[in-house]
Amino acid sequence: MSVLSRRSLLTATGAASLAAVLAACADTGADGQAIDASTSAATTAVDYDTVINSGPVAADDVVAASTWASAIREAGVFNTGGVMTSEVFSLEDPATGEVSGFDAAIAQALARYIIGGDDARSLLKITQVTSDTRETLLENGQVDAVFATYTITPERAEKISFAGPYYSSGQSVMVRADDTEINGVDDLVGVKVAVQSNSSSGPALDEAAPKAEQVQFTDHASCVAALEAGQVDAYVVDQSLQLSEAQSNEAIKIVGDPFTQDPYGIGLPKDSDAQDFVNTFLQTIYDDGTWNAIWSATIGAIMGGEAPEPPVIGSVPGSETADAASNASADAATAEATD
Repeated sequence: MSVLSRRSLLTATGAASLAAVLAACADTGADGQAIDASTSAATTAVDYDTVINSGPVAADDVVAASTWASAIREAGVFNTGGVMTSEVFSLEDPATGEVSGFDAAIAQALARYIIGGDDARSLLKITQVTSDTRETLLENGQVDAVFATYTITPERAEKISFAGPYYSSGQSVMVRADDTEINGVDDLVGVKVAVQSNSSSGPALDEAAPKAEQVQFTDHASCVAALEAGQVDAYVVDQSLQLSEAQSNEAIKIVGDPFTQDPYGIGLPKDSDAQDFVNTFLQTIYDDGTWNAIWSATIGAIMGGEAPEPPVIGSVPGSETADAASNASADAATAEATD
């Protein structure tokens, strides 16, 4: 059983500083050549900005072949839905206005892949979203994509398309730091548990702890505030968001291990050619070491250790490509015809 608090996370951070975990990355500059995350530790250290500005850049004909990507290049900015309050995934520096984190870095690298240039940060515009507004912003064309620890589900995929998955997390339990009664999901019987409305946490909790008393709130901050104030006694959400909170908040802790697998995808407009384009980008950064370097500069700087294998693109329900879905429909029709 694991218990993660601010103290333990700060210890991990100290043991895996950015310079140390990225010492293996060789900077090739903003020339479209990705950094090599497998180079020996003797190589010069690379910082976050070097990581996002050293990934691949799509050839002109590759961008031109995608209506979605061509519109972004013409606009000169990549408009995304996201969050700016997650210390590990997407956090805005109030002094500079710069946003950093794992999701932010993937979005910034994609922006540069499409548009080019030497300053990936300047190419990304983020509109704040919640779990209730993500699909709406995509459906209305207000954003080009959504990067927001966005769990892929077949239900959501009826409204939008998903590229990826590009990361896998899991639902886990957060409690107040002085709580000794709740040690994991099995202890939530009859307990008031905060969940974000329209998130994957509610259904996951229904299955893992059906006798928990769910209390819905609109966003992460409201759930944490309710936990701290004693309105609820636990908060269930993706552990990635909890890691961000536990890094800076001494009032809470994470107990137990994740009890689900939640694959994150990049939300995209349903009727567009975006999915194939973004999946190609993801496979490229998987293969050339950019994804590993981004992980090391963000999640790895908190958790330490080696970068995990990224999940296989199109491997979970809701992430299937249009070609795969078409082939599946054709196979089903053929099978029905021969019955």
